[in-house]
Amino acid sequence: MPAPAAPIRLGAPTPYITSHGSKVARLHMYDWIVLVLLAVLDGVLNIIEPFHRFVGSEMITDLRYPMKDNTVPFWAVPIIGIIGPMLIITAIYFKRRNVYDLHHAILGLLFSVLITAVLTDAIKDGVGRPRPDFFWRCFPDGKPDYNNFTTGAICHGKASVIKEGHKSFPSGHTSWSFAGLGFLSWYLAGKIKVFDRRGHVAKLCVVLSPLLLAALVAVSRVDDYWHHWQDVCTGGLLGLTLASICYLQFFPLPSDENGLWPHAYFRHILEPEGENQVQPTSTSRRNSFQNGSFHGPDAVEMRSTSQALDSMEAGRRQQ
Repeated sequence: MPAPAAPIRLGAPTPYITSHGSKVARLHMYDWIVLVLLAVLDGVLNIIEPFHRFVGSEMITDLRYPMKDNTVPFWAVPIIGIIGPMLIITAIYFKRRNVYDLHHAILGLLFSVLITAVLTDAIKDGVGRPRPDFFWRCFPDGKPDYNNFTTGAICHGKASVIKEGHKSFPSGHTSWSFAGLGFLSWYLAGKIKVFDRRGHVAKLCVVLSPLLLAALVAVSRVDDYWHHWQDVCTGGLLGLTLASICYLQFFPLPSDENGLWPHAYFRHILEPEGENQVQPTSTSRRNSFQNGSFHGPDAVEMRSTSQALDSMEAGRRQQ
């Protein structure tokens, strides 16, 4: 009696955290190391002294806006731009159970925010533009003092307050918010298939909601007199650009028929691993992507079943 044929495996296994999480994290180990380095670099950029741009007696006339507290505190920005989107991404994982989607979404989100933060703080330190309330940072008692020859302001305020007063351009609150919430908008657009040409405006409202929140954060920076309007516009453009680049690094366009999942998940489907995992043939690969569409994770992936069926039939005949 011939040995029983190897079992036929249909498709790739469902990628849970418990089964594929460590593998996916190991494959992107260097990416996580780079994220840590970016966080350290951003910390250094916040410690160093920014460039102190010259502020003359005539220039300071436009910098006499009152000092106000932040409507959106500094500690709230990571919650809005990072933790909030992470919670939504995690909730989608518990519904869809795809660790590739969870890992790549969080990785892309963190890259979006941290690269934006490094660029924002580097530009802040290099430009050294005074904030709209610089007068009161420089002269907290309201008594100005200028150099008799250069007419430059001679500040006698608190050093840390003056230092922060030279970090107006671009807006960090705005760039962080648009980086994190902009990435979330891209992510939601792919998940709910907003560009499926069915005309569901409600889907579009869902996708634009994070951008509206980011815009409100940006407006608050001008209302609080912490930033000029140019700072806010540049910060928003910077954050949204980085969010778009980082999203498309891991995911297809939301308008793509395969826009639901990251690129790596489709590689997992087409090239499943394991000793007993049957690899797809070139013909099945072509059929899987007819007209650019991959027909879902439940599609049957096998090289050939004819030999296995012949062996099973021969075994029955010998019995």
